[in-house]
Amino acid sequence: MNVRSFKLSDLSLVTELLKVALSEECYENTMGPFATQLSWDSELIVVAEQGEEIVGLLIGTIDRNFGCYYRIAVHPDVRRRGVGTALVKAMEQRFEQRNVSGIMVAGDEHNNAVLPLYEAMGYGENKVLKTFDKLSIVAVHA
Repeated sequence: MNVRSFKLSDLSLVTELLKVALSEECYENTMGPFATQLSWDSELIVVAEQGEEIVGLLIGTIDRNFGCYYRIAVHPDVRRRGVGTALVKAMEQRFEQRNVSGIMVAGDEHNNAVLPLYEAMGYGENKVLKTFDKLSIVAVHA
């Protein structure tokens, strides 16, 4: 598995991954912030690929000098095989290179299912942004 930065040529594969990995409502809520983050800083969008397939995606952002894991999506066929962990570690390195003040997890209802992954990696409840803390990439679309 290879984790790398998103490239524009990945767009159709990533869109298909998001449709398969996320609920319809989550997909709809994710596409606007995804586009915003892509236009602001595409280096904070990482993909995991196996061969020619993109099997995972993590959208990160920096808001008020805090790194934030906004949305993670892993193809259902490869869940629980380290894809999510690899994506989070890659993004964590990017945040650390940018000297953020801290790293948080977006605390919307769509991230509830992946909170155990983040907790296992040291991002406990005190590292979860509550839903009233709107991220800039989300607020643009609210």
